[in-house]
Amino acid sequence: MVQIGRFTAKHDGPLVVFLIGMRVNNWLRWREWLPVASAMGPMLSYLHQHPETGFLGANGPFFSPNFREIVTVQYWRSAEDLERFARQDPHLHPEAWRRFFRQSFKGGAVGIWHETYRAEAGAFESVYDNMPPYGLARATKAVPVRGKLESMRGRLSGSLGDSPRESAGPGP
Repeated sequence: MVQIGRFTAKHDGPLVVFLIGMRVNNWLRWREWLPVASAMGPMLSYLHQHPETGFLGANGPFFSPNFREIVTVQYWRSAEDLERFARQDPHLHPEAWRRFFRQSFKGGAVGIWHETYRAEAGAFESVYDNMPPYGLARATKAVPVRGKLESMRGRLSGSLGDSPRESAGPGP
């Protein structure tokens, strides 16, 4: 449902933004890329059902215009939570990783990648105008933009919560 007006995401602590994707390099070798493409769905379903993992939410998958690349944007409470899921909890990712190297890596028909960004409290901001809950606001909480929150500078100042930047004063 579309939220009419201006909103921003409220999240008082640090977080991790995790981009993960794949690229089909050879459409004809579907036995190599299809298992990779189908691995993300079960992992995301599990994560949405288990917020105790530290997973906050995700957007995507997003497809490139030629449908060769697929990307998902994920939000996590911490890098440690993300790493724990990747290495052990509940073996969905470790199994998919092993399967990728056994079945798909050597042939080069599919590529995979990820990027991980740590964002300290008060070091990120967002704005959503006439949008349904999306991105970080869907993963955390959407709040109306008012007062200091009207500008990017105000949103970055830590005025959404108990961020250390709130009392840091003006910058250089």
